[in-house]
Amino acid sequence: MADRSFEVARLPGFRSIALTAFVLLYLPIITLVVYSFNAGQSVAVWEGFSLDWYTTAWENEAVKGATYRSLLIAASASAIATTVATMAALGTTRRKAFKGQTFIYVMINQPLMVPEIVTAVALLIFFASIKVATGYNGLIYLIIAHAAFCIPFAYLPIRARLEGMDLTLETAAADLYASHWQAFRFVTLPLMLPGIIAGAMLAFVISLDDVVITEFVKSGGQDTLPTYMLGQMRRAITPEVNAISTVLLALTVLLLTAFFLLTRKKD
Repeated sequence: MADRSFEVARLPGFRSIALTAFVLLYLPIITLVVYSFNAGQSVAVWEGFSLDWYTTAWENEAVKGATYRSLLIAASASAIATTVATMAALGTTRRKAFKGQTFIYVMINQPLMVPEIVTAVALLIFFASIKVATGYNGLIYLIIAHAAFCIPFAYLPIRARLEGMDLTLETAAADLYASHWQAFRFVTLPLMLPGIIAGAMLAFVISLDDVVITEFVKSGGQDTLPTYMLGQMRRAITPEVNAISTVLLALTVLLLTAFFLLTRKKD
């Protein structure tokens, strides 16, 4: 008897549509990477292979400052977001279903559902009032803003990891006279650690690449690498921007690959 199982890949035109989608998605990125090695100043005319623009970006003090600032904000925000997300995931999964659980899920994931520009405007108004009252304009505002936005990104992989763990694990530990802390330290934490690391990496990447919230919350002289690049593109586009973008792309791909390896299901 013929196999009548349905497969999307067998539909007419599926391969052509998939190929077109991949070309439209990745061809601009490949073009950016290629032209980052352009010897000339044009971003549209190839004038030979060179690493000069990577050297120029490396020696640019403004780029160094923006890079350091981006890494500091991303590391701090991801640490805060992951800590909060871990506690939220434990509170919503390591117990029986309770009334209002869906509402809590919605509130935690709210930044994912609301347009980022709305969150950015809300944070701008909130922090502006604090800046006026205190006179302080440090990086702490950017760190808190990024952390708030990154919480749901860290929460999702941690929650997914915990939902795959049987609740009886802690019960078994308690039957063996383990305290609540011991059960968490020696049973729950080691099993959920891959999810925590994955959530931290995802939050780090989201914070590192963020532009909209940073543009609205930052004060003068607080450009991150993405906002610095945006400012440069408003003035004059050179392959230096392509070189910086390529390095950011490589870092993002590296972290997302590690995220995939940590979260994939083993046979």
